[in-house]
Amino acid sequence: MPKRGYHHGNLRQALIDAALTLIESRGPQGFTLSEAAKVAGVTPAAVYRHFEGREDLIAEIARQGYVIFGDTMEYAYQSGQPSALAAFEATGRAYLAFARKYPGHYIAMFESGISVNRDPDLSALANRSWGVLEKAAMDLSQHIPEDRRPP
Repeated sequence: MPKRGYHHGNLRQALIDAALTLIESRGPQGFTLSEAAKVAGVTPAAVYRHFEGREDLIAEIARQGYVIFGDTMEYAYQSGQPSALAAFEATGRAYLAFARKYPGHYIAMFESGISVNRDPDLSALANRSWGVLEKAAMDLSQHIPEDRRPP
């Protein structure tokens, strides 16, 4: 009878979850892929079936974070409409709530040194999120006399 390979389930997500735990406790530079594999309960070699390296793993965490962040920001903006002030306040509160609720994603997105320009998907997701903040700020600035608006 041939030996069957170890089946983990969703190994990719298990590695992401393990890395999130490590990022939250040690920071984005404070762990190795081998440590992430150990936390996920797999061999270090298994990591390379899904990620080229630690930076690739952190970039995927950032990508997932930007999906959540973008959805959170868009929902907050819409919930504040039609008031520009309420929409702006809601997006600000949502930003802070995201950082508290998803600290590992937040750190991967904003403190890891990963460039959002490393791939088009990550860039588009980051731009979507920031676009909501810019839209909220622009809506609010329309109530400021034109000669007193920020550039």
